[in-house]
Amino acid sequence: MSRQVGRQLGVVSRGQCLAAGMSERAVEWRVESGRWLVLHRGVYLTEGTASWGTRAVAAFLAARSAPDDADVALAGATALHVAGLTARAPSCIDLVVPHGRRVTAPAGVRLRRCARFEEIVAPRTYPWRTVVPAAALEAASTGDADHAVSVVATVVSRGAATAADLAGELAARGRHRHGVLLREVLLDVGAGAHSPAEVRYVRDVERAHGLPQARRQVAGTTGPWRRHDNVYVAYRLVVEVDGRLGHEAWSDRVRDGRRDRAAAVDGGWTTRVFWPDVAVTPCDTAVDIGGLLRAHGWTGSLRPCRRRSCAVRSR
Repeated sequence: MSRQVGRQLGVVSRGQCLAAGMSERAVEWRVESGRWLVLHRGVYLTEGTASWGTRAVAAFLAARSAPDDADVALAGATALHVAGLTARAPSCIDLVVPHGRRVTAPAGVRLRRCARFEEIVAPRTYPWRTVVPAAALEAASTGDADHAVSVVATVVSRGAATAADLAGELAARGRHRHGVLLREVLLDVGAGAHSPAEVRYVRDVERAHGLPQARRQVAGTTGPWRRHDNVYVAYRLVVEVDGRLGHEAWSDRVRDGRRDRAAAVDGGWTTRVFWPDVAVTPCDTAVDIGGLLRAHGWTGSLRPCRRRSCAVRSR
């Protein structure tokens, strides 16, 4: 049992104690004496201190029907955090159970029922959690459109799932709060857009205004770890997108400056666009990028997008 307690961060259920041969009285004595801390009804912290991890395990154990039944799993943002794909622990613990199960969600827990429970649970994990594509789409449904794009872009860019994996899970789910957007966005994410800002650049600046298609995430000649967001190879123009992900710290700015200088050494010219450029004034940004491309030999024409006030139409 000690091995099981270690896997569960010091958390244990009453059912597990009884299955291991402990008596009811032995369990009650440990609780009454203060040796064990009650986290949920029938779930105890036997060692260590309470943390987000112990909260997640405690919620998981509180929702289980029996020690040996795989009838609950960590889900959504909780599963992503346990898998090491997000830095910030979610405030609410997400769980999923089979569709036919009736269980009262413990305090601080968001519980969902799923008809595809066995299909989406990773079989070799413990505590059981949903596979990354299912967890990502569940997490993506809890916020706005930019949050949804951020989740899927992060998962793909870190190699935890492919855009095809996510598209397949999206199709299997049938409905999703941001389904229409994500079906379109996954094409761009699969092509190398790694953040909501990069997706907006591809969709709302480049494609919407008829700019030539850039190559995405192109490795620099100074090393494969230095990648450029958008490279218009024929016109020796690099467009880097400084969104809200990956460009916050001073060290990131220094890294970006070195990357820009490396591109200049290679004979290219780099310009940067920021979150307001792609989210607030994408039409003006398209005009600017179009002008830079023409200066480097592009002979195409911009086209106005669907916005009534599109800067391309007014100019």
